[in-house]
Amino acid sequence: MQLTHYNTKFTKRQFPITLVCDNVKNAPNLGSLFRIADAFGIEKLILCGAISLGRKITKTSRATEKVVNYEIQDTALNAILDLKSKAYQIIALEITDTSLPIHSFKFSTEKPMALIIGDENFGVAESILKISDAILHIDMFGQNSSMNVVQATNIALYEITKQLL
Repeated sequence: MQLTHYNTKFTKRQFPITLVCDNVKNAPNLGSLFRIADAFGIEKLILCGAISLGRKITKTSRATEKVVNYEIQDTALNAILDLKSKAYQIIALEITDTSLPIHSFKFSTEKPMALIIGDENFGVAESILKISDAILHIDMFGQNSSMNVVQATNIALYEITKQLL
């Protein structure tokens, strides 16, 4: 028998992870990020930039915006500097010439973490990459050198929470 969200036996958990979205603006992506935030039990979702929650976001989020702790801030840089001042480990998800494969990185269980994801077209801002404690990427084996921000976030949060369990 296929289970529904009413009869699964998954244990609810919250992980010390804050997901910071650097100018992610596509409504279906934002709605999906709410669902991911709920599914992976992250402590907070911070949306940065000119964001307004509308029908397109709530349609995709499937009401998870009502249960996920979130806030909207003007800039990701200010949000990250605030988290850094609170001893958060700052992890950027971006492909760069110095980024490490996410599966080879050992996540700290000693400090809370901020996972930074970037704009659909331009990625994580250079100013944020410069202050990140680590820049991680997801190895890919096809022709394309990037994937959708939601897909990448799913993979990253799976790897992080798997290590934190």
